[in-house]
Amino acid sequence: MAQVPVQMIHRDPQLLYWILFPITIVMILTGVLRHYAAVFLANAPKKLEKPAMREQRSLLHGISVKNNFHVLSRRSFEARRDWLIPAFESGAFLKDPDRKGQPAPNPLTDPGAMDGMMGMMKNNMAMIIPNTLIMSWINAFFSGYVITKLPFPITIKFKSMLQAGVATKDMDPRWMSSISWYFLCIFGLQSVFNFLLGSDNAANQVAAQMGQMGPQAQMFGPGQDPDKQFQAEAENLAVIDHYSVLDDIEDRLLESVRV
Repeated sequence: MAQVPVQMIHRDPQLLYWILFPITIVMILTGVLRHYAAVFLANAPKKLEKPAMREQRSLLHGISVKNNFHVLSRRSFEARRDWLIPAFESGAFLKDPDRKGQPAPNPLTDPGAMDGMMGMMKNNMAMIIPNTLIMSWINAFFSGYVITKLPFPITIKFKSMLQAGVATKDMDPRWMSSISWYFLCIFGLQSVFNFLLGSDNAANQVAAQMGQMGPQAQMFGPGQDPDKQFQAEAENLAVIDHYSVLDDIEDRLLESVRV
């Protein structure tokens, strides 16, 4: 059976020193600067008032009971459900009970919501501006270069991702272009940033975007109606068909011992 010949490309070894290393170093320095810029531009955390904190913690409590009911006994779960559902439906945990049943306030007229939106805008600008400058720099000086080859085989599906800017059909998918190396650095430098800046850093773009789109950010975002969220969680708790992972645990344990 004939073997497919290994594709060899004669390239200048200096490409590693003049393209790959500079792009990597610039990406690391940009991430460090982004972290300190985010720290400098971050608004001072505002102290939550007791009613607002109770509203958030109560909603999170209901969500936690809904997601982890299977580790509770039936008696414990029903006690929590019988206490939470009437409280959610009556609005007992709302920070502003007088607004129950009214539409959510306009976030443009809420100073707290405006501060949150301005903070998100600052974080987005701190990611967009450096990325635009770096992409322009790579396209101007390093466009069309093939700089390295992956040491492990990959399928043809990764060709468009690893060879961006290099329009070839017959090139081995393991070869990587300069622009693709830039995108790989965006997703692969989290460990470096954790080592340099600690785990709680603002350098990683993917983590920052996921944090802005996370469920908790959407839950307490501007324009959300807390009363509707409480009503929805009350319905979710009411329809749960409880079971516990500890049901018949004695019989299952004895059965495993016999086997």
